[in-house]
Formats: sequence, structure tokens, C-alpha cells
Amino acid sequence: MGQIAKRVEDKRLLKLIRAFLNAGVMENGLVSPSVEGTPQGGPLSPLLSNLVLDEFDRELERRGHRFVRYADDSNIYVRSERAGQRVMESITQFITQELKLKVNEAKSAVARPQERKFLGFSFTAGPEVKRVIAPKAVDRFKQRIREITGRAKGVSMKTTMEELAPYMRGWRSYFGFCETPEVLIGLTRWVRLRLRAALWRQWKTPRRRRAALLELGVREPLASNTAGSGRGPWYLAKAKALSVGLSNAYFKSLGLPSLFEDC
Repeated sequence: MGQIAKRVEDKRLLKLIRAFLNAGVMENGLVSPSVEGTPQGGPLSPLLSNLVLDEFDRELERRGHRFVRYADDSNIYVRSERAGQRVMESITQFITQELKLKVNEAKSAVARPQERKFLGFSFTAGPEVKRVIAPKAVDRFKQRIREITGRAKGVSMKTTMEELAPYMRGWRSYFGFCETPEVLIGLTRWVRLRLRAALWRQWKTPRRRRAALLELGVREPLASNTAGSGRGPWYLAKAKALSVGLSNAYFKSLGLPSLFEDC
């Protein structure tokens, strides 16, 4: 996109683009058009943002800042909070005066890296800094899984897998870049628990539950005791009978992907 911006020699065009983008506001110090300008999340918005913000990138490079930007989202890294406040003030001035863009100060902040997120990622604190999945990204994943598995009690497991597997593979392709595999392992186990609870609801009666567990290879005493339990689906999803009958291998045979290859 930087090369495209360098080819734009007509200053009037850039001025027009700035005016067009200014129908929105700045998020995290960068452009995020609202419904009054270009549609947020649409294909035109990142293109126009990159045309104008190429100048922003070159200014940061000229000042020797360490930064990262993707479309209209950017982080600038400095050594101290004091330096951060100074850079925030000067960069805000550059954006408003030179680029003629508005800044959303409510969504811009000086903070430690682990207190901020960028494209769904954040960082750990301590001497060994690692990339981690931002809490909001994990929450969105869980919400989506709840929606899919919540419908599982009324449809076949094959139908559930047709919706669940592509989502999990796509999520793994993006967030597998994190450096905390224990989070991916924990989420994979949590998905299996959700599926075990869904199947338990699907079987409905103690008789059907006992028959299903026996068919899955659970021994008779354990199958009968579990089928007759008055505990709820989520509690029993962690029980031995369901761990044996609805094992990791069972879900793998149905096409359930893992978020981490070793779990």
C-alpha cells in the first residue's frame, strides 16, 4: 500500500481522501471511518487508510520509533511512560495538523504492552515476554463455541462438526501464532467438554444414556451408575464414563480439530 501512496502525486486527491476519512474518527491513533464515511470493515476503508497513513508510517520511521501498524490499527513502542506521553502528544499533533485527521482520545492510550491488544494479541509481563491471545479474543471464541454446541442437542453430531471444525481450523491458523500453547490445549479440552455435555442432553433418558455408553465401550457398572446420576450435563461431561466413551480419539474420528497439535 505504501508503493501505491507514493504514486499518488495529486495533492488534491489526498486532500479529498482525508476529508472522506474524516467522516469517521481515529481509533488507537488511526483512522476508523464511521457510517457517515466509508463502511467500517469494508474493503475500501483499509485501502484509503493506507493511502493516507503511509505518510504517518514515514514520519514514525523518520523519528526512529519502533512501531507496528496494520490497516488502521497501530502501536508505538517506547522505553518509559514519560516517553510514551511525549510521543503521544507529538504524534497526536502530527495527525491532526499535518494529516488533518481526527483522533479518538478515548481509544488511544499510553500503557504497558501487556495492558493493550493488537490484532487479537497481547504480551505477558515479566522477564520472558511472550505473545498471548488477548482475553477478548478468547471470550469471542468461547461465545461462538457456545452458540454452535448449544444447537448440538437438537441436531446430529455430523451437522455440528460441519460448522464447528472449519471455525476451529480457521481460529487455529490465526491464533496458533501465540507462544502460550497451554491456552490452546485448555480451549481444546473445553470444546470437548461442551460436546460431551451436548451429547448427554441429546440422549435425554437414563435408558438411552446407558445404552449409548455401553455402545461406546463403557463397562456396564460404570455406564449404569452414570446414566442414573442426577447430576447436570456439565458436571457429568467431566465424569470418567464420558471421558472413556467420548474420548479424544472419538471426537478426532468425527473430524474435530485440535487447537494445538499435541493435545
